[in-house]
Amino acid sequence: MKAPDFSYVRPASLDEAIGLLVTHGESAVPLAGGQSLLTTLNMRLSAPELLVDISGLDELRGIDVDGGTVRIGALARHVDVATSPVVAEHLPLISEAMAHVAHVAIRNRGTFGGSLANADPAAELPACAVVLKATLVLAGPDGQREVAAGDFYQGLFETTRQGDELLVEVRVPVQPAGQLFAFEELSRRSGDFGIAGLAATGQLEDGGFADLRLAYLGCDDGPRLAAAVAAAVSGQGGPLDDRQIAEALRQDYEFSDVPGLSAATKVRLAAVLTRRALDRMRGAA
Repeated sequence: MKAPDFSYVRPASLDEAIGLLVTHGESAVPLAGGQSLLTTLNMRLSAPELLVDISGLDELRGIDVDGGTVRIGALARHVDVATSPVVAEHLPLISEAMAHVAHVAIRNRGTFGGSLANADPAAELPACAVVLKATLVLAGPDGQREVAAGDFYQGLFETTRQGDELLVEVRVPVQPAGQLFAFEELSRRSGDFGIAGLAATGQLEDGGFADLRLAYLGCDDGPRLAAAVAAAVSGQGGPLDDRQIAEALRQDYEFSDVPGLSAATKVRLAAVLTRRALDRMRGAA
C-alpha cells in the first residue's frame, strides 16, 4: 500500500513548527525520524493532511549533562544516545536498553523523543523514562511545560501531549553512584518489538532490595511502576520464585490474550525476566 495524499512543510524554527500545528489542528502531525509514522501512513492507519517535518531543527538535538541532570534533545537519534559517553556514564540503564531498540537501520533514523512521544506499550524507552524519573519538556503556543514521565503516559498510544505541542527535550536525573540497574527483554527475533520486558533500578541493603523501581513493556497499555512487584520483592530477605512474582504482576497489570500469545504465557515470561533482572542486580552488588 501507499500513503494517502498529504502536504509537507519543513519549518525553519520551533516557533514556526508550533504555529503550523496551531493553525492546522488535528489535521497536522509532526514528523521527526518517521520510523513509526511512515509505517502507519503506508498502511493507511493514519491519514494526516499535513506533515510538519521538524527534523531540521538543530535546537532540538544534543546530549549534555548539567549538574545532576542529563539533557537529551528530542531529535537526538537512537544511535546518538547509544554511542553517547554522557549517557553511558550517567544513565547506564538507558545505555543498556538501547541495544534492544529495533534494528541498526532504524536506530540510525529514529529519534529519542519520537519513541517517547509515540507511547508504544512495547517500546523500551518509555519504561526507562518512568523508572528513571525523567521529565519531558513540551513546547506549545503558551510556552513550555514540564511533565513527569510517570504522568505523561495515559494509555495505548495516548499521552498528555496536546496536538499543538512538541516534545523538545528530556531531562533525566543522573543515576546515583552504586545504583543497581537491569534491563531485560524477550522478543521473537533480535530487533522485533518486545513480547515482554522491564527496566529496573534499586539498592541492595541487608540482603534485600530498597528503593526498587520496575516498569514493564509489552505487558499492558503503557508503562507505569509495578508497585506490587516492588513491594513483594522488597519485603523478602531472599529471592522470590516465579510464582510469587507472577502473583504480584497480576496485581499491577491487566494481562490479556493476544493473537498467538495467551495472558498466562505473558505473565510467565514477565516473571522469568523479573527474576533474571533481580538476579543480575544482586550479582552486580
